[in-house]
Amino acid sequence: MGLDTAAWEGLPTRILVDDRVVHIDSFLVGDNTVLITRGDRDIFSLLVVPPDAAPDAARTAMAQAVRADNISQAEQILIDTGSGRGSPG
Repeated sequence: MGLDTAAWEGLPTRILVDDRVVHIDSFLVGDNTVLITRGDRDIFSLLVVPPDAAPDAARTAMAQAVRADNISQAEQILIDTGSGRGSPG
């Protein structure tokens, strides 16, 4: 897993899940994503919607993130939908 250093405090370097060690790296990227890798080729980028986002804005952000034609970065999705830091209004 890869997490944004700026968004998470007190990150462990590994956790145990079902008797398997999950390594956690952190990067100063500021993009509201979590990266999950499986093996050498599978990389999944997950949008993290802040917990204080309004439910309608959060649903809109998640719907945009999973669209096959979406090309917006995570931070821009949160701004456009009013779901995160720096959001309009």
